[in-house]
Amino acid sequence: MNSTATEVVRLLTVRGETIAVAESLTGGLVAAEITSVPGASKAFRGSVTAYATGLKHELLGVDATLLAQRGAVDPQVAAQMAAGVRKVLGADWGIATTGVAGPEPQDGQPVGTVFVAVDGPLGPDSGSAAGGKVEALRLNGDRAEIRMESVRSVLALLLRELAGEQTGNERTQDTEQNGGF
Repeated sequence: MNSTATEVVRLLTVRGETIAVAESLTGGLVAAEITSVPGASKAFRGSVTAYATGLKHELLGVDATLLAQRGAVDPQVAAQMAAGVRKVLGADWGIATTGVAGPEPQDGQPVGTVFVAVDGPLGPDSGSAAGGKVEALRLNGDRAEIRMESVRSVLALLLRELAGEQTGNERTQDTEQNGGF
């Protein structure tokens, strides 16, 4: 798994961008994976492990009504966690994990229900078309396997956003250059 984290750190460092992490079910494993990469300090701002539902609102700015109505295991909660940690820790990119690792269901969601999210820079000034993206996962396995797959999935999502942004951005520029002919 470390190769994904290594590539994430490499891309962020080359671009001069930073990352912040908001975690629930992974309990700090995403931050540990990123910081295991030599040179991670050039890109890694920090993390918030908001395991308790209330902390998602208090520390990350997740909408309290959303949490009350849907619980912590929700795609919008994941998106707001990623955006919130990005803002609170002053990073270019925010990533988040929330879900049910087990052994019991939570908030009416079965074990293995996980949402991972990425929030990145937007607009032409940033050279990015990223914004926010959430993936819903249905994972099998025991608690440890679900947590590790969640780490892998959120880092893979970020890597796809970072890589896709470069190719997508080039396409946008080509269209703009050719649009006037």
